[in-house]
Amino acid sequence: MHFESPIKRRHSRQIMVGNVPVGGGAPISVQSMTNTETCDVDATVAQIRAIAEAGADIVRVSIPSMDAAEAFKKIREAVSIPLVADIHFDYKIALKVAEYGVDCLRINPGNIGNKDRVRAVVDCARDKNIPIRIGVNAGSLEKDLQKKYGEPTPDALVESAFRQIQYFDELDFHEYKLSLKASDIFMTVEAYRKIASQIDNPLHLGITEAGGLRSGTVKSSIGLGLLLMDGIGDTLRVSLAADPVQEIKVGWDMLRSLKLRNRGINFIACPSCSRQNFDVIKTMNELEERLEDIVIPMDVAVIGCVVNGPGEAKEADIGLAGGSPNNLIYQDGKPNSKTKNETLVDDLEKMIRKKALLKERELANIIVKN
Repeated sequence: MHFESPIKRRHSRQIMVGNVPVGGGAPISVQSMTNTETCDVDATVAQIRAIAEAGADIVRVSIPSMDAAEAFKKIREAVSIPLVADIHFDYKIALKVAEYGVDCLRINPGNIGNKDRVRAVVDCARDKNIPIRIGVNAGSLEKDLQKKYGEPTPDALVESAFRQIQYFDELDFHEYKLSLKASDIFMTVEAYRKIASQIDNPLHLGITEAGGLRSGTVKSSIGLGLLLMDGIGDTLRVSLAADPVQEIKVGWDMLRSLKLRNRGINFIACPSCSRQNFDVIKTMNELEERLEDIVIPMDVAVIGCVVNGPGEAKEADIGLAGGSPNNLIYQDGKPNSKTKNETLVDDLEKMIRKKALLKERELANIIVKN
């Protein structure tokens, strides 16, 4: 199933978060955030590396104190992935981590303080060529906006954002991206749609405080899916009450399903029924666990019977169709070999890894030729 996404992405200007381009037609970057105690440098570095290995382009780190800012210096020295510092309340923390090589500053207009404090952060960011994320959140709107609207609304989020945008424009600072997050899907989607038509700065997508692994994945997939299909979004973070590595996996699954980016194996698998010739669910669980390390894009079909099996297998790089007495493995759309239930996972893994290696070599040859 190799065809390009029909999504036409919104035009946006580009900023650089470390070596990662955001906006301007660059691939939509996938982010997550550490949940370790930042002052525990070893634990935070280990988690950043795990998040990066899962496929993150950017990692955000909370810096709630000056002690955390000092810890950030050591963290920055230990990892190479671009890091965003999450700053609330104390603008001086932003100034400190800027000295230590942060790649982006995330500030919240609802709690960072008055214009003079924002200006100090902006001046520092300009001097050190650091972009800023303006993070508007329904849970921490300015007090006067809470009074004006009575409760968080899309218009309240947009008005809060434009206050910062206007001040950034007055300061002639344009290296920023913007997020307008709420835990409510409808509020978030409407706010992003409103702002997207009025500015050309890159937009960071997210449904904040979405929930646990299952419920948060569903909520985020619906909300972010609507926006991504509108062509809105230059970078995203799936907010889950779960291991941050899971956020990266879900984010990549979203982009892969919309054909906006491709990484790793795209599994096509039937939900299983009484027609299955092998245990599809058990097979899928084993394959996903064994093959997490493969990053080359591939389509792998795992279908338990002959009704849809051959058709799906023919469209995949590697396909398995259940049959009796043996199952049939396809490669590049053609029958390749038969396999018994007892060995099918091992046989599939070998073929998939061999195919992945061939694809890597082909890609390397193309890069060399170009």
